[in-house]
Amino acid sequence: MQRIFSGIQPSGVPQLGNYLGAIRNWVNLQADHECVFCLVDMHAITVWQDPAKLRDHTLTQAAILLASGIDAEKHILFNQSAVSAHARLAWIFNCVSRLGWLNRMTQFKDKAGKDRENHSAGLYVYPNLMAADILAYKATRVPVGEDQKQHLELTNDIAQKFNHDYGVSFFPQVEALIPPEAARVMSLRDGTKKMSKSDPSAQSRIELTDDADTIAQKIRRAKTDADVLPSDPSGLADRPEARNLVSIYAALSGMSVQQVLDLHQGQGFGPFKAALTEVVVNEIAPIALKTSQLLQDEAYLVQMLRNGAERAQAIAEPIVAEAEKLVGFVK
Repeated sequence: MQRIFSGIQPSGVPQLGNYLGAIRNWVNLQADHECVFCLVDMHAITVWQDPAKLRDHTLTQAAILLASGIDAEKHILFNQSAVSAHARLAWIFNCVSRLGWLNRMTQFKDKAGKDRENHSAGLYVYPNLMAADILAYKATRVPVGEDQKQHLELTNDIAQKFNHDYGVSFFPQVEALIPPEAARVMSLRDGTKKMSKSDPSAQSRIELTDDADTIAQKIRRAKTDADVLPSDPSGLADRPEARNLVSIYAALSGMSVQQVLDLHQGQGFGPFKAALTEVVVNEIAPIALKTSQLLQDEAYLVQMLRNGAERAQAIAEPIVAEAEKLVGFVK
């Protein structure tokens, strides 16, 4: 089995877009990979986090991942800061990576905007820590979306330069594992913006902790237009909110957009939203219920993460210790 590393930031409650874009894929990857799943709390603090909320979000995300189907006994689930190998290898990679490489990272430019001088140095060197996350386990596959592909290319550049600088073939090249095409889930309030756990309005997203009544209310209030549903996907081209709701239905039901329209063409959004609510509730409400049950036992979640960190450390420590030896550190 090839080893996969993948991480998610505990900087808020995961929402439907996170589930369809990452979490559901993680669950499926467990069948034929050795998986190391990480709550990347060190990445989260590249932007200031309220300490109490960061702790709560870490435990909540752990519960959501378990409730979604992550098997923390067969695979590894832990929080990044609990394994020191990440930080130690990240510093080595800060010294291997080149400023010119980091200056080309478009995600930093997008996040920092015109105010880049006031952002943390951590946000700037974030890709070096991401490379350390992966290579501390010599993972050979990483599931990534479009926004992280450039960082994975940098990971391979860093691995190659480390190997060249120290005359070894130590770190492997990493393959981007592109998930099956997932619906691009947009805000329920604005179909031109991605659904986001950081959006100020909770009405813009379906959170994985929402119960059936909350889901129904959010879908009822979702922005739509006055037209009925078309018979062909081309009829959704200039209707972002309608396209978003149809895409969510398709993604959760395992149907194509055309099949959804075949069922619901000519309907207004009243009956369609009722049908969509049923589909969303069937998928998300059991996760929310299981999450709520897991959160009743904080000691269990803390111990589960601690156990995961010990198992992660057992893999990463000898790899990073050898990297430190190759650099010339006296251990």
